[in-house]
Amino acid sequence: MATFVNFILFQVAWFACVLGGAHETPWIGPAVVAGVAGYHLSRVPDPKSELSLLALAAGIGAAFDSALTMTGWLSYPSGQWHPMLAPYWIVALWVAFATTLNVSLNWLKGRLLLALAFGAVGGPLAYLAGARLGGITFHEPALALTALAFGWASITPTLVLIATQLDGWRPNAPCRMLTTATEL
Repeated sequence: MATFVNFILFQVAWFACVLGGAHETPWIGPAVVAGVAGYHLSRVPDPKSELSLLALAAGIGAAFDSALTMTGWLSYPSGQWHPMLAPYWIVALWVAFATTLNVSLNWLKGRLLLALAFGAVGGPLAYLAGARLGGITFHEPALALTALAFGWASITPTLVLIATQLDGWRPNAPCRMLTTATEL
């Protein structure tokens, strides 16, 4: 049941962020994500670890989406503090995505090649869906989608590894690093 609720809450947050950004009410998405993240953190046995995961994902996402914005290959209709930075509602989406890593996307742990493929396909598809809803404009679609595929192909397994270390759902699990290539 927790997996289903987590999945649904992410979908609600995704639509709130994208539609809010598309309709020049970019604050709606982060407000919904704050509620989703608050609920998520209230459910975990170790909220400190999970909060660290959410913060790291926000930082990685802000850097990645800001780099894409700086290229001029895509743009957003609202919610930017500065034209060269990713909008705050996109950064909030990264937080919402991070809430899924130890719950509904937990099945990616230990399957880093699958996480790579999931990111390479799922990331660009999410941005395409966001564009269809008016939250993103692609100025150089081929370049932007290629960058999204490569970016998400590397970020998704990285976040899965971070989530394995910062799993607030298993506070007593020992932290361990991957030791062999066979664990990939």
